[in-house]
Amino acid sequence: MASAHTNESHTRDNIGYLFDDAGKRAETRFRNLSALHDARTMHHLNQRDIEEGWSCLEVGGSGSITSWLCARVGFTGRVLAADTEARFLRALSFPNLEVWPHDFRQELLPVREFALVHVRLPLIHLPEWESALRRMVAALRPGGWIMVEESDEMSLLPDLAVNPGALSPRVRHPFQQVVTSARVDMRHGRLLPQKLQSNGLVNIGAETSVFVWKARSAGTGLLKINCEELREATGWRLMPQNEFEADMNRVDEQDFFTLSQRLWTAWGQLPDVAESRSWWAAGMAG
Repeated sequence: MASAHTNESHTRDNIGYLFDDAGKRAETRFRNLSALHDARTMHHLNQRDIEEGWSCLEVGGSGSITSWLCARVGFTGRVLAADTEARFLRALSFPNLEVWPHDFRQELLPVREFALVHVRLPLIHLPEWESALRRMVAALRPGGWIMVEESDEMSLLPDLAVNPGALSPRVRHPFQQVVTSARVDMRHGRLLPQKLQSNGLVNIGAETSVFVWKARSAGTGLLKINCEELREATGWRLMPQNEFEADMNRVDEQDFFTLSQRLWTAWGQLPDVAESRSWWAAGMAG
């Protein structure tokens, strides 16, 4: 495996991200994300038939999936975990783990090295996400798999006529403005299968999931943290403070239920050398 970065200047203050992973809420956010998604992530990773001795790249995250991969590939395997804010990853202690503070937008990754690349939820925050995805695909060795998990805010919108307990549009609409002004494509998840195909991958598949979040759950906890952080980032300009606080209090009421964003999981495999040559030849002929 390529040597790790040693210069702490590589750790940047969450360049290009809507949420502050170096801030005080980050630990709670990651804990909620793990509670919501780890089981499903592990289910899909298991479908890739991971073996002992594999070399894996885990992009982003708090360390829960990184830890699982380290145990799965065993002492003969290796895991490179890369993130812009690597403090949670550095707290892990596995002999087969290497941690990189890494800016996904610009910095290069090792090429043709990994049997598996996994990324969950950071790409949607990057206007340059397609370039970052190409570098992750380039990190795969022939026959290797990439699995990408991203949300899609526009796949399923709440209907207050059906579910009057859902979060009010007076909160959703201002924060959609914040997200779109940051050049985040809120249809991101549904684009993944096509993007994997355009990067030359085969055996592409995808699955989508949506959840019902109830009051005082990991889902509504994540919802509140994200709303509060975006609210502070805008300087409290988008809606009156009293209205915002009323909606946040509503999230904690016993009869509160709301639909999550739709989570997309997409995967694809880099062809082996012979298949790669056929694919590129077909592309040149086209």
